[in-house]
Amino acid sequence: MNIPNRLSILRICFIPFVMFFYMQNFWVWGKLVAAVLFVLAALTDMLDGYIARKYNMVTDLGKLLDTNADKILVLAALLLVMVDGTIPAPYGVIVGIIIIGRDMVISTFRQIAASKNFVMAADMIGKVKAFLTDIAMVMLIILAWLKDMAFNQTFIDVFAICSYVVIGVSVVLTIWSMIHYMVKNRAVLKQD
Repeated sequence: MNIPNRLSILRICFIPFVMFFYMQNFWVWGKLVAAVLFVLAALTDMLDGYIARKYNMVTDLGKLLDTNADKILVLAALLLVMVDGTIPAPYGVIVGIIIIGRDMVISTFRQIAASKNFVMAADMIGKVKAFLTDIAMVMLIILAWLKDMAFNQTFIDVFAICSYVVIGVSVVLTIWSMIHYMVKNRAVLKQD
């Protein structure tokens, strides 16, 4: 259990707190706290990867923990902003299906690759997609908080448009990264 793996576990531990502060209704600053906690959790992702590579602490457990911690964190935030209508219906469901679907396809692809001792490295498109998705989740959580606080409606509308543009670009990159990943690693699907 090295430092990067502990950071991945810490990221998983952040998730219930993000959810709690987002869903609670007794404190007006709750969603803002949820956004800050999400940012801290996302920062552990960058930190654990940096430490693992720099100090040669990459482990099979770490690969599993890191990937799943990221997915669970993003999906928890995505479900929160979908369910409360921060991303209006039906767009929230569409975004959710695309992000969840991509993760399932890539996970399946990686399982097939692992069974054939084939290494599938992450690429820059996927990293940019992950970064933009994290930014979008933070913006959407803050948007929900702004609505709760009844900020100036014009400001809320502008912030909402910015948030929707960022999540839209993230969704496009999600699709693109999946296609790119599959094409780049198509040898995995070839029969022995």
